[in-house]
Amino acid sequence: MIDWQFSHFNDLSPADLYEVLAQRQDVFILEQTCLYPDIDGLDPRAHHLLGWHSVDGVRRLAAYLRVLGPGVKYEEMSLGRVITARSARGLGAGRALLQEGIARAEALYPGHRIRIGAQQYLERFYQGFGFRTVSAPYDEDGILHLDMLR
Repeated sequence: MIDWQFSHFNDLSPADLYEVLAQRQDVFILEQTCLYPDIDGLDPRAHHLLGWHSVDGVRRLAAYLRVLGPGVKYEEMSLGRVITARSARGLGAGRALLQEGIARAEALYPGHRIRIGAQQYLERFYQGFGFRTVSAPYDEDGILHLDMLR
C-alpha cells in the first residue's frame, strides 16, 4: 500500500525533501549513470507527489514525481522527475504514481494539457495513460527522450 503526499515545495519537511533528492540522485545519476543538473531551479515552483511505503517497518519513498504549472517549463503543465525506488519496483508503484499524478495535476490545473519529456524506452508505458508522442527522439543528457502530450 502506498500513502500519498502532495505538497508544494514550501510545505515539504527537510527530511522529506532530503529523501526526494536522495532518490532522484540514486535513480537518475547513479543508476542511469547520467551526469546532469538535477537541481534545476524548478523544484521551488513545483508541487511534489511523494508515495510512501513501509520496508521492514521503516517509512521509505516508493515513488515520486513533480508537477509544474502551465508556463513554468512548457506552455502546458508538466510531470517530471518520475521515479520508482528500487524497493518498490515490480509492485505496481509506477502505474499507481502516474494515475495519482495525473489526477492531482488535472485537479490543480483543470483544463490544461500535460506535456512530458519521456525517456524513449518508456514510450509504451506513458501511452497506456493517454499520452501521445509529439516529437522525434532527441538526446537529453545521453538518454533518448520523446515529448509526449495528454
